[in-house]
Amino acid sequence: MATHQAAVFLLAVNLGLLWLLMAAPLGRRTLRVRQTIRERAEDVWNITRPAGDLAAWHPSVISVSPVEGHPDLVEFAYRHPDRHGRPSRRTMAVDRASMTAGGSFSCELRVVADSTLDQAFWDGFSERRLVERTATGSLVTVEQTDTYRGLAFYLFRYLLLRRELAALRDHVEGRQGSALAHLEHPLWQTLLVVLSTLLLWPFFGLTMTGLMMSTFLTLVIVLHELGHMIAYRAFGHPSARMIFVPLLGGVAVGGRPYNTLFEVATCALMGAGVSGFLVPVLVAAHQSVLGLPHAAGTEGPILVFLVILGAFNLLNLLPTYRFDGGQVLRQVFENQTMLALASFGVTGVILWTGWRIGLPPSTLVIGLVVFTLLSLIRTKGAKPRDELVPMTPAERLMTGFGYYAALAMHAYAVIYACERLFG
Repeated sequence: MATHQAAVFLLAVNLGLLWLLMAAPLGRRTLRVRQTIRERAEDVWNITRPAGDLAAWHPSVISVSPVEGHPDLVEFAYRHPDRHGRPSRRTMAVDRASMTAGGSFSCELRVVADSTLDQAFWDGFSERRLVERTATGSLVTVEQTDTYRGLAFYLFRYLLLRRELAALRDHVEGRQGSALAHLEHPLWQTLLVVLSTLLLWPFFGLTMTGLMMSTFLTLVIVLHELGHMIAYRAFGHPSARMIFVPLLGGVAVGGRPYNTLFEVATCALMGAGVSGFLVPVLVAAHQSVLGLPHAAGTEGPILVFLVILGAFNLLNLLPTYRFDGGQVLRQVFENQTMLALASFGVTGVILWTGWRIGLPPSTLVIGLVVFTLLSLIRTKGAKPRDELVPMTPAERLMTGFGYYAALAMHAYAVIYACERLFG
């Protein structure tokens, strides 16, 4: 019973964190990042102004060019590719560029065209750049104003601005930038994996068994995100990476925007799909261990890992908006009635699995409430400029069968392991 309560409490904590990161209405906010640079303000302004030599130092910009016939427009080409693998492009209008008598330079920017995202994404966005003269050089300030829903994108933009100004300082002052400054660096990600394991430990009890369970859960999360990364690479993403978030798990990030709905569904499904291949391997390993002499007690860790593997991936297959299951089902079923029926069916299968392993009715009701709350979490989606390539009937059929195969595989894993652990 204590384990069930700990699991429900952990789900509730995750629900709160997800809402804070993905859906909390932060309103209209201004990000402001400053950097002191030991160089004249005039020289710094020449390479930070919109039409300046940004390509020489900016971590994302590869070229800047004026738009012919429009002196107030500048087009930026970025390192990150669009859905076809070409450099993404963004046209920005330069408003109110000025120089004060005190030697300060400023301008305001707004996005008027984007080769990747729909223009509605940039409604309300503005950026202000300011370079001020100081006694030791100059002070660079970059401000970005937008309406935010969820803390995650707010923090993401803040980190990008910090990285941009650090690159400017390193370029001007002749410093060598360090990869350790990036959150994606393997060292930081390894530390976050260890931190996540330790934070999860109290939920399972501060014992060696609890540490084993928190370690298994962390390993399951890594395997799940590895499945997403395998799919990204298979679809030609130039750089897929994993970012670990303590308590919430990990996030696999592709190297470019999606091109087809089949790509969206497959990349979402492969998290649970790759993990599903381990289920028969673990079942066979358990049965093999039982046949060995003096095997009493050695099969327990295999069953515990099987339970955690199955339960975690079952939860990810839930048909909620931000979970993998919701992503897959929205691509497979165009009709809203069929989507609703499929969602109810999947939720019913997962609740039946809980009943089958002996969870008390109160826990199942709480779980259903949590699932319902999760389905209500909505985020401001980054709508693509052009519609994605639709799925063919064959792709829908293949993806749908793959989804239900993953669902059945992980439900079997949970039932098989629990019957032998608690039966």
